[in-house]
Amino acid sequence: MEDNQGKDRAEIYSQRVRAGKRTYFFDVKSTRSNDYYLTITESRRRYKDDGYFYEKHKIFLYKEDFNKFMTALQETVGHVKEELMPEYDFDQFENNNHEEVTTTQEAPAHATTSVDEELKWD
Repeated sequence: MEDNQGKDRAEIYSQRVRAGKRTYFFDVKSTRSNDYYLTITESRRRYKDDGYFYEKHKIFLYKEDFNKFMTALQETVGHVKEELMPEYDFDQFENNNHEEVTTTQEAPAHATTSVDEELKWD
């Protein structure tokens, strides 16, 4: 039995989106065979008896599903914007939160773990 070797694969590319009490992480990782996949993580800070903890929900998205996923996401968001809420100004959020998106690329092997990684993966 493996002892979780390679469980947390190195991130090749990462983008963080802070959105109020939630933070979304879009991370590209590699498999042992040097293939790539995407993880999408929603992280929410919660309070419990003795302090704060982070509740996380994660989706793994593989390359063979990228196009289908993007098509469904675009169609669904388009439906909400055009059919359900055509009068709503969705662009108002983009201007307010422009500074909330952070992108990182693969760090050197000797780099230390950042505070954000500790919060995201604990």
